[in-house]
Amino acid sequence: MHTSVVVFTCDLRLSDHPPLRAALHGGGRVVPLFVRDPSVDAAGFAAPNRLAFLADCLRDLDARLRERGGRLVLREGDTVTEVCRAAAEADADEVHMAGDVSAFARARERRLRRALEADGRRLYVHDTVSTAVPPGAVTPTSSDHFAVFTPYHRHWSAQGLRDVLEAPRAVTVPEEVGSAPLPERGAVNGVSPGLCAGGETEARRRLAAWLRSGVASYEDGHDDLAGDATSRLSPHLHFGTLSPVEVVHRARRTGGPGAEAFVRQIAWRDFHRQVLAARPQAAVRDYRTKRDRWRRGRDAEADAEAWREGRTGYPVVDAAMRQLRYEGWMHNRGRLLAASLLTKTLYVDWRVGARHFLDLLVDGDLANNQLNWQWMAGTGTDTRPNRVLNPVTQGKKYDPDGAYVRRWVPELADVKESHVHEPWKLPAQELARTGYPEPVVSLAEGLDRFRRARERS
Repeated sequence: MHTSVVVFTCDLRLSDHPPLRAALHGGGRVVPLFVRDPSVDAAGFAAPNRLAFLADCLRDLDARLRERGGRLVLREGDTVTEVCRAAAEADADEVHMAGDVSAFARARERRLRRALEADGRRLYVHDTVSTAVPPGAVTPTSSDHFAVFTPYHRHWSAQGLRDVLEAPRAVTVPEEVGSAPLPERGAVNGVSPGLCAGGETEARRRLAAWLRSGVASYEDGHDDLAGDATSRLSPHLHFGTLSPVEVVHRARRTGGPGAEAFVRQIAWRDFHRQVLAARPQAAVRDYRTKRDRWRRGRDAEADAEAWREGRTGYPVVDAAMRQLRYEGWMHNRGRLLAASLLTKTLYVDWRVGARHFLDLLVDGDLANNQLNWQWMAGTGTDTRPNRVLNPVTQGKKYDPDGAYVRRWVPELADVKESHVHEPWKLPAQELARTGYPEPVVSLAEGLDRFRRARERS
């Protein structure tokens, strides 16, 4: 009987899964394989929140496979070695996996292809597993990628999407292929207390609920910090427990301005992937350098630590940073404000912030994280690289009564609305009683320092 291996990476689902569908074509056997590769840990991506969420995803994937007569095969070690070993054990003649855009993933794919071909086996890499539109499918006439989102989005929206694939009804896994034990969330230390649950079952429940009762108000409410009117589907898109193709199809069927605004966010996700696919070094280097001489040394590190701890003295930013630590997730408007304060007001290297986000975010995605940080730092694709988001005016606009601040910064729970975004204007004794710090730097001083630094660059 024909046998194939399906290598799961960031596509931990059965629904709308092109590699699995291709492997099962003709009714053969399949080895659904996930490899825990220590090189991922060594690269600094094995953050506790993502490991815990991953454990949920793998257990759910295994359960869904068992409902269909199969099981998940888990291996630990070098991905290329373990995939070749599993293929040999099953006498498989082909391997299927999703394409990815990071330099690490592309190097892994090249190594795997060479190793499999040396054994007489073929590797098939499938597009539109982790993106709605393939990274290289939409390009301008003068470049290999779009550097500005608006024209990219216009072309992206005109692309026809493939049909959604149903989950298989049956999966037959060769008995001779062994598996390591599945991980458990409870075995992971350092997990954020409010971390959400992972897995395709939870993802599909969340998506259905969002499209039924949340997406209609998304256009008007997505920046409302206290309202929490976003989908919270980003972890599931990152781990691939949801297909972006299916999400776009279903959102478009729902229709309306809210659904259109939501689909635009999926396009942003694809946009960042096509940038990273074309410029892999943008993961660590400025996409468009401003030759910044970022602050370094003891004072800069003290400011960065205050930022990490949510003790900058700017309530809306501190609230966002504390939400990050507690939930392993942060509201998107909070992400923008936190990034602006660190890079523009404190003038600390965007890579410091990006690293902290990757340490905690359950949806810590290399393309989105690094390129969003550069967008806010003014070294990425933003057409207004020197824009600065004022945390006071932004707080008053997107958290007008201070409910978000009070939720995450309990020191300010009893402060009146008139001062909740500017507590330093309280009488000194009253501010001291709250225990909340004064700003690490005034907005005027930070803005002046940033402008002078950029002028010198």
